[in-house]
Amino acid sequence: MEPVEGRATIEDVDEFVARLGAIGDEHGCTVQAFDARYIVSRTHLERALTLADRARERGEAIARERAVEILLYAAGRRQIERALELGVGEGDQPVVVLVAAEESGNERAARDEIEPLLDAKDTLGDFDAARVREFFDIGERELAATEACLADLVRERVALLDVEK
Repeated sequence: MEPVEGRATIEDVDEFVARLGAIGDEHGCTVQAFDARYIVSRTHLERALTLADRARERGEAIARERAVEILLYAAGRRQIERALELGVGEGDQPVVVLVAAEESGNERAARDEIEPLLDAKDTLGDFDAARVREFFDIGERELAATEACLADLVRERVALLDVEK
């Protein structure tokens, strides 16, 4: 997995996503863009990718496309419409693009083509805590009841998607 971080001003979401998809297709990679304000860490994405691939290998995937399955796991949700909130939207925003090779894909080549689409900036780990807590439904009581940090609780939500199937 190769994350590409930066800021993007997106005028047309469909066009932006289509461009990323074309780059992925050209290099044998799955490419999924996220609004970085929801992504708590690199581990958040790595775990979503691992679980999505495991579900696909077992024939238990929710979505037909690998990128959408990764999005569902990153969101900890079975509903695609709700999970799409983690995706990019129109306007200026922090973005992280996950690039994951298929069997013979070239992540580095895909990453090299994606990087110019973003203004380079570290975005992983620079999440919006209030936004994350609201999306993942993590309240004060839950935070107070554990020694786990917010990022740990989000990763737990990602893992729990398997349990909820």
